[in-house]
Amino acid sequence: MWIMAIKITFPDGSVKEYPRGVTAAKVAEDISSRLAKNAVAARVSGVLQDLEDEIQEDSSLEIITVDQPEGLEILRHSAAHIMAEAVKRLYPQAKLAIGPAIENGFYYDFDVPEAFSPEDLGRIEAEMHKIVQENQEFTHWEVDRETAIKEFAAMGEDYKVELLQEMEDDQVSIYKQGELVDLCRGPHLPSTGKLKAFKLLNVAGAYWRGDSNRPMLQRIYGTAFAKQKDLDEHLRRLEEAARRDHRRLGRELDLFSIQEEGPGFPFLHPNGMVIWRSLEDFWRKEHRRRGYQEVKTPIILSESLWQRSGHWDHYRENMYFTEIDERPYAIKPMNCPGSILLYKRRLQSYRDLPLRYCELGLVHRHELSGTLHGLMRVRCFHQDDAHIFMLPSQIQEEITGVIDFIDYVYRDVFGLNYRVELSTKPEDAMGPDEIWETATEALRKAVEAKDIPYEVNEGDGAFYGPKLDFHLEDCLGRTWQCGTIQLDFLMPERFDLTYIGEDGKEHRPVMIHRVIFGALERFIGILIEEFAGAFPVWLAPVQARVIPVGERYLDYADQVRRQLMEDDLRVEIDARDEKVGYKIRSAQLEKIPYMLIVGEKEAEAGTVSVRHRQAGDLGSMPVEEFRKLLRQEAASMALQPLDISSVVD
Repeated sequence: MWIMAIKITFPDGSVKEYPRGVTAAKVAEDISSRLAKNAVAARVSGVLQDLEDEIQEDSSLEIITVDQPEGLEILRHSAAHIMAEAVKRLYPQAKLAIGPAIENGFYYDFDVPEAFSPEDLGRIEAEMHKIVQENQEFTHWEVDRETAIKEFAAMGEDYKVELLQEMEDDQVSIYKQGELVDLCRGPHLPSTGKLKAFKLLNVAGAYWRGDSNRPMLQRIYGTAFAKQKDLDEHLRRLEEAARRDHRRLGRELDLFSIQEEGPGFPFLHPNGMVIWRSLEDFWRKEHRRRGYQEVKTPIILSESLWQRSGHWDHYRENMYFTEIDERPYAIKPMNCPGSILLYKRRLQSYRDLPLRYCELGLVHRHELSGTLHGLMRVRCFHQDDAHIFMLPSQIQEEITGVIDFIDYVYRDVFGLNYRVELSTKPEDAMGPDEIWETATEALRKAVEAKDIPYEVNEGDGAFYGPKLDFHLEDCLGRTWQCGTIQLDFLMPERFDLTYIGEDGKEHRPVMIHRVIFGALERFIGILIEEFAGAFPVWLAPVQARVIPVGERYLDYADQVRRQLMEDDLRVEIDARDEKVGYKIRSAQLEKIPYMLIVGEKEAEAGTVSVRHRQAGDLGSMPVEEFRKLLRQEAASMALQPLDISSVVD
């Protein structure tokens, strides 16, 4: 029997003929057994599909393997389905919601009568291992939407029925492995046996569709990797992340707290305020150097202002409101309208521009309770905002200046790496396309002129302009979006901002909205985790602790403390009736940079015996010499202790 051949074009441009109806799995086996072993899916003419799907016409073909990002995502999505099957086996009454792959893992949401416990996770994971051993085949088919609704309704899967009722497609895709039937586009692994390395991590509550008025579901998080060694490394990083967790360290080091009376509204303790003020002083000094003028705008402004700015239409669900004298007001979620009002207070000339306003402004945004996370996701925070009003001819220079400022803060001061994203016009954007194209191109030119690599994040710009987002990378490889540069032609238009040009006529300025720390609270949280609570001297709440070896040396300890405090150094005495070793261990646990042990020998010689929390015993030195060391280390904002031999007047 004659079988018609089709042409398969491979990524390297080579072409080979195969019988019509060949599967990607057979093509992979034809290329090499190793490729077939590592294959998880295929991209056929640009579309991801299962390995066992038949190819009926001339097509391009790329075999997707587990060591590719897409392959790993497919593996994790399949792991979510395997977990769902395990849950249904153990808890038949459970109803399925959704179960996607996410960054570093996967989750599945379940509606169950009682919350899952850690012991339940162990049982579910063990059942998953059984399903993997059974090597069940993933199969799929398409049915019309109405048939799917009837079938899932018969199974009691109310959440799947709701999803189906909202779909517009006439045909929907169904996947099955073992006893589990699920609504899913796929693709998936060829079989459950392909999943080798996985771990269930934790369970949390999650509202259905993120709506607090809908049922609270149980969300089980897990992770999966192609190789056990990769899973082991990831789990090691998670352990290290737990050790560095800013919430735990915040309690242990008495830096901040979140009280029951104010979920999402952080309290900074005295130790935390030392870090805050140190960052604030640095922020203020650096902005003065760069020609910024500091301003302060009200927290509450009239509702009409937010309607004019566009926040009312685009951001209202994240805002808090109040009423004063029977008039509606809003608590500001952003600082920009206040700076705009300051610009409008008088007639501006082209000679006044660029005008750079900076503000460490307190803003409030309503976040769902399930998203709150220590200092990283809160409902009130301080943005280190700046708004630059400029001539169109000054756009490139001003953007470049902000990029340089951000680079100095991240790399030079804090030793942090970062990556950049160019976020483009969102669906709810204000203004015509041509303005967005002009603004986007200006940002693109500026970042390319600095020779900085960047990725394009389509559709994630602010509703009033495109932006460059700066994502900090910490010591664990995690990223945090902090800095941003937003180029805005629209707010000046909405607020009728003008300046008098050289020609004596009115012209429209352009705005830059920018932050560097982002939210000061979040930045402190990042620093807590980056330094694991062991802050460099310039940020440390206590820079040195004097430890007398006995009560009779308290006077000398106080003399040392007073000498150091003359330089505004943060020093305290441990006057407790405890052994020296106990006091040293306490200082180490509190991550105090320097410990100064003083006894008879030190009192007679006017010296201190110096220990560093990392370097250990640094020997004895005159008080004035240590004073220079600590003063210079604090002033230099060094991230590591200074070499004693380098200390000079």
